[in-house]
Amino acid sequence: MDIGLIGVASALAFAAVGSAIGAGTAGMAAVGAWKKCFMQNKPAPFLLIAFVGAPLTQTIYGFILMNALADAAANGAEAMLLLGAGVLGGIAMGFSAAFQGKAAAVSSDALAESGKGFGNFIIVLGLVETVALFVMVFLLTIL
Repeated sequence: MDIGLIGVASALAFAAVGSAIGAGTAGMAAVGAWKKCFMQNKPAPFLLIAFVGAPLTQTIYGFILMNALADAAANGAEAMLLLGAGVLGGIAMGFSAAFQGKAAAVSSDALAESGKGFGNFIIVLGLVETVALFVMVFLLTIL
């Protein structure tokens, strides 16, 4: 077995774990924010769904990296390069997703309470996501 193939799978797996954690965290906060709105007879903002779904994009980045690593493996790339890029890249993207979910959670609470600031909150989520994009792009340039 080629140990580099562990890296190929890890790129997607770690990114997806982070996406699940992030979306779960944001989802719990959105449900809580909606509950507050319902209890106060305020309209519950559907826009919170955007916050919940934001961490899912890191799974796509992990998939793109995984495919690039698989192509590199087929072309005879070093096993340790594949292992390192896949594991470390996947973990970095996963952390980006997990922390994006935390930022989305507090954004959900703030938007539901105030009804304002959606654009600002999306910008913050975009900045956190930029880490995952940088990781993916920089690793793709190495391959």
